[in-house]
Amino acid sequence: METKSATPTSTPSNFIKNIVIEDLKTGKVSQVITRFPPEPNGYLHIGHAKSICINFELADDFKGLTNLRFDDTNPVKEDTEFVEAIKEDVAWLGYQWDGLFFASDYFEEIYNRAVLLIRKGLAYVDDLNADQIRETRGTLTEPGQNSPYRERSVDENLSLFEQMRKGDFQNGEKVLRAKIDMASPNINLRDPVIYRIVHAHHHNTGDKWCIYPMYAFAHPLEDAIEGVSHSICTLEFEDQRPFYDWVIQECEMPSVPRQYEFVRLNLTNTVMSKRKLKLLVDEKAVDGWDDPRMPTISGLRRRGFTPEAIRNFVRELGVSRGGGASTVDARMLDHFIREDLKLKALRTMGVLNPLKVVITNYPEDQVEMLEAENNSENPEMGSRQIPFSREIYIEQDDFMENPPNKYFRLFPGNEVRLKNAYFIKCNDFVKDENGKVVELHCTYDVETKSGSGFTGRKVKGTIHWVDAKSAVPAEFRLYEPLILDDEENEGASFLENLNPNSLQIVQGFVEENMKQAKPHDKFQFFRHGYFNVDSKYTTDDHLVFNLIVSLKSSFEV
Repeated sequence: METKSATPTSTPSNFIKNIVIEDLKTGKVSQVITRFPPEPNGYLHIGHAKSICINFELADDFKGLTNLRFDDTNPVKEDTEFVEAIKEDVAWLGYQWDGLFFASDYFEEIYNRAVLLIRKGLAYVDDLNADQIRETRGTLTEPGQNSPYRERSVDENLSLFEQMRKGDFQNGEKVLRAKIDMASPNINLRDPVIYRIVHAHHHNTGDKWCIYPMYAFAHPLEDAIEGVSHSICTLEFEDQRPFYDWVIQECEMPSVPRQYEFVRLNLTNTVMSKRKLKLLVDEKAVDGWDDPRMPTISGLRRRGFTPEAIRNFVRELGVSRGGGASTVDARMLDHFIREDLKLKALRTMGVLNPLKVVITNYPEDQVEMLEAENNSENPEMGSRQIPFSREIYIEQDDFMENPPNKYFRLFPGNEVRLKNAYFIKCNDFVKDENGKVVELHCTYDVETKSGSGFTGRKVKGTIHWVDAKSAVPAEFRLYEPLILDDEENEGASFLENLNPNSLQIVQGFVEENMKQAKPHDKFQFFRHGYFNVDSKYTTDDHLVFNLIVSLKSSFEV
């Protein structure tokens, strides 16, 4: 292989990058090859995005290769739906894999390596069931106990393992264990199970196999088969590294990858366990894996997050080996989507809780076109024309019959500016039979047109609106964090911690120019926040907007 440059090209320095630089300088490796190895038993989440960025960008920095490899060693939990979703997520994040592989591509090779261990007296077929193995494993302070089947002969183990492959035994009847040291201080070296019997259809190999390698055994072999130079995983695998190295050595793999661990990512107010995420889906607590409240990449995409924002967020976190998981305030991720959208998103007006306003002194049949800038921070986005007529909608909370001090929006006798339009003054209002205000009667001042240079007087409030005659009905989905603060529900299960207000659906209106909006189009609605056109429920005659993020946060990076 061609020797790659040891000079990093883009991402900041970190301990893994420094190791790679040294490995290339000393000739320990000639080419950097990394891999992203998801198990296809669920959808990827934001924590996986960190691993994706690290693996792909590390290889890119040194003109190396990155494989996308599915560790499909458990047919009971895996599905092609997850395979396709993972491929879509990786590509959407902006990365292209050099090789696409499956652990199942190597099942024959992995089986042969297990046979080699048996021949070397380093693996044996055990009849103990899972509970018995667990009970005899020992503790952190007490050694484990040898299985009564540990001293079976090589020939007997070879015969039994072959019978396991042929399907002569039922699930759980026998396993193959590595023969290492039941007194090892590292519990992972106490004769771990490396093969189990699973009579189940596999999404990739069908019914060819009824025995499957355990992840901890298969993973190092897959890395070695693919010539991976740096096997990067999260810190919880640190204790398994001795077994990883043992497998590579005793299976006599010609290529020797090295494992390095980094701190995994946790976010506040959500869950990052695929088991828990699946439970949310199965219990219908959310609207599928791509629910915009979920921390899944597909959920973030549907909500309106951009790949650029996610990549920048992950890069800001950096790569470290500090103890435990890194719990990051979710508002940090919000910061990066605001930064990414502030110069990209069209700024427009949407009314989420409409209150009708009749401008009594405006001509009944007149429709006037007003100019509105599309993004005040990005003049290159130009301007648009918006209609204005006698009847408009404003937000219900932009009017109060009896306002408190320092309330500068509409109330009887007060005057405000309509964004991009005129000053209007509230003169009267109409209530329904329940005493709710349902309509305002206002007058406008023709001299105060926005952009006219009017300086006669000033008003303290500016409110947004949409023209009632041309307004487009829209549904708005407003989100709060999925999980309540742990401090408020200490000791409760995560399902009991679900925020009952995590989703609120309201019906309102948007400007006429939004009629052509398509799924994944992003907008900033004046005073409300950034919104994304929902890809699941939007139709040609029904617009649905997901709140991506509010306009401001107290969080600072």
